[in-house]
Amino acid sequence: MTINVRGTDYEENLNNKMGLQFYDLSHPWGLGQPCWPYFEDVKIERLHSMAKSGVLTQRITTVMHSGTHIDAPAHVVEGTAFMDEVPLPHFFGTGVVVSIPKGKWEVITAEDLEKASPQIREGDIVIVNTGWHKTYGDNRQYYAYSPGFYKEAGEWFAKKKVKMIGTDTQALDHPLGTAIGPHGPGWPNGLLPDVNREYERETGRKVIEDFPEWEPCHQAILKAGICGIENIGGEIDKVTGMRVTFAAFPWRWTKGDGCIVRLVAIVDPSGQYRIETGQ
Repeated sequence: MTINVRGTDYEENLNNKMGLQFYDLSHPWGLGQPCWPYFEDVKIERLHSMAKSGVLTQRITTVMHSGTHIDAPAHVVEGTAFMDEVPLPHFFGTGVVVSIPKGKWEVITAEDLEKASPQIREGDIVIVNTGWHKTYGDNRQYYAYSPGFYKEAGEWFAKKKVKMIGTDTQALDHPLGTAIGPHGPGWPNGLLPDVNREYERETGRKVIEDFPEWEPCHQAILKAGICGIENIGGEIDKVTGMRVTFAAFPWRWTKGDGCIVRLVAIVDPSGQYRIETGQ
C-alpha cells in the first residue's frame, strides 16, 4: 500500500495527535533560487533519474548564504565560533515574532525593538517581521531597497543578551551598510552603483554619510555569540505577535561560516506538551 504523506490533511492530523502546531518560517529553496547580488546561481544536477536508474540522486552546488540561512560568528568576526562550534542550545528555545513594519531603506531602531510586542526578553530568539518577505524574489525591490538593522539595533541585541535574531530582509544589516553600498568588496561605489546614486538623489546625502560602517549589526551580534538568520518568510505572518518555541538546526559543518536552515516555530495550544525526561 502506498501512503501519500503530502498535503495539509496529513499535517493537520499529525498536529492534532501531537497537540502541537508547526509553522515553517523558511522560504522555498531550489532551482531559480533568489541570490544575493554577488553570489553565483544555485546549481542542481540529477546524477541518477528514476527513468534511467530507478533512483533519484541529485548534486547541489551553492553558497550556504542562500535563501533562509543562519550566519555563524566566524562568517564576519575572526577568531570566533564556526557553525559546528556553536552550542546546540543556541538553535532551540523560546522567543518572539514581532511586527516592525518598514518601508524602502528605513532603519529598524533600538526604540522600535524596545516598543515591540510581545516584549523582547533576555535569552529570547527574536524574529522581526518588517513585511519585506512579501517582496522576496530575484528583484531589486527585495535586495537593494529593503529596510534593515544597523549599528544601533545590533548593539541593542547584544546588550539585551538575546539568544539569536532573525529578519525577513536580505541581510542582518541594512543593504546600504553591506557591499551593496560603498563597503568591503563594494568599495568605492557599491556593488549596485545606480542604487547608491538613487539614494543620493532622493535624500540629498551620500550613502557613506548615513551608513559609514560595514555591517555593524553583524559585527555587534556575532561578536557577542548571537547567531543571525536572514531571509525569513514562509508562514511568518501566522505567528507574528506571538511568543513561540523555535527550532533551527544547521549542519554539523566543520569550519562552516553559515548554513541553509529550516526555521520552525512551534506552538502548544493545550499547554500540556513536555520535553521527555530521558527516563
